[in-house]
Amino acid sequence: MSSRRFRSWLCAASALGCASIALACAAAGVDPATGLVITADAITTPLAHGDAARGRALLIAHEDANCILCHTITDPAIRVAGNIGPTLDGVAKRLSVGQLRLRVVDMQRVNASSAMPSYYRTAGLDRVADTYQGRPVLDALQVEDIVAYLATLK
Repeated sequence: MSSRRFRSWLCAASALGCASIALACAAAGVDPATGLVITADAITTPLAHGDAARGRALLIAHEDANCILCHTITDPAIRVAGNIGPTLDGVAKRLSVGQLRLRVVDMQRVNASSAMPSYYRTAGLDRVADTYQGRPVLDALQVEDIVAYLATLK
């Protein structure tokens, strides 16, 4: 079953009040907020097939991802970057692809006090802009594009 299909099924089961199903999913490592399987501190199964070039473009653009608002990265296309989060230079040496994926999907799952937004989670969020109510900031392909690019930063 695909993660998107499973997520829809999980939401429907939760809406029907199937607490036992939700508990069983939690025991199996399925995150009820995203419908994705989380193992330790990683999401090992890709959400889609990512492309590093598209991921770089998303990262550099000051739009939905807006990674450089908080993170620095050595790239000639980036003149100004933030310093709130850790540098993205060498991130693929520090984290596995699965760990990168979880951090993009829902960094608050890793660190509840993180200022980094949850780019794929839609449930249980506070202070969500109207344009993102009920939808993720990044879709599955965009998440994987960014993860593919971050995985090149060794």
